[in-house]
Amino acid sequence: MKSLTGTGVAIITPFDQEKNVDVEALQNIVEYQIENNIDYIVILGTTAENATLTKSEKELVINTIVKQTNKRIPLVLGIGGNNTSAVVEEFKTTDVSAFEAILSVSPYYNKPTQDGIYEHYKAISAVSTKPIIVYNVPGRTSSNILPETIARLAKDFSNIVGIKEAKGDIVQAMKMIAETPDNFMVISGDDMITLPMVLAGGSGVISVIAQGLPSEFTKMVNLGLEGNAKEAFKIHHNIAPVIDYIFEEGNPAGIKSVLEYKGYCTPEVRLPLLKASAVLQAKIKDFMTSLS
Repeated sequence: MKSLTGTGVAIITPFDQEKNVDVEALQNIVEYQIENNIDYIVILGTTAENATLTKSEKELVINTIVKQTNKRIPLVLGIGGNNTSAVVEEFKTTDVSAFEAILSVSPYYNKPTQDGIYEHYKAISAVSTKPIIVYNVPGRTSSNILPETIARLAKDFSNIVGIKEAKGDIVQAMKMIAETPDNFMVISGDDMITLPMVLAGGSGVISVIAQGLPSEFTKMVNLGLEGNAKEAFKIHHNIAPVIDYIFEEGNPAGIKSVLEYKGYCTPEVRLPLLKASAVLQAKIKDFMTSLS
């Protein structure tokens, strides 16, 4: 899966002032990513406010991005949930022909055991026609996929090709890198520790901040993949403050504020999320102004 090495972006769903999907803004944001050499786009992840989109809106987002990218870069589609049979059915009935792989989150809320997580992905693996990237984000799911569990999945199922690891724990990430096959992708799902993960042998990142700073973040990741830690860390330390800012009041409120500063979309999000406060917007604006 060399096509998914490097910088992937978890794309937002931009809304207009009435909180409808803003197709033109989405097209422009996608083009901005391509122009700045990101490696692939992830559609309908958490950052896309997937949980608040209707079925028809999800189809609109998918169709817009597929048409705009026009096969210029790979696409990954998010399909996941906490009802295994429903996820299996979605895998069976979704047209995934335009996608390089599927990103599937570990079951949330239910808090399954490690064996339960294993069986969930076993069921998905049996029906998937595309490679699967497991998504571990304990802060949202309330359960953690342990390194030994992902090692089992990597060993037992050839179409489970990677993990987006978003626990924010560099030690756990390093264990995953060490315990999985060399061709298995351990992808950072935490922007702040992306560079250390890459330098430890990770495959790259599925990033939030990269869609606001695509050129800078992509350059940092590429330097890391080349082993040029000194130059990569210069970029990391330069942009680190805004990584903290964008998650200060939840995702994607912060990154939408960054993109608003750049003129790409409104800061609007859907309830139960709120757009970034005036205080946070001011901090982001001050940082972006100093960066530019």
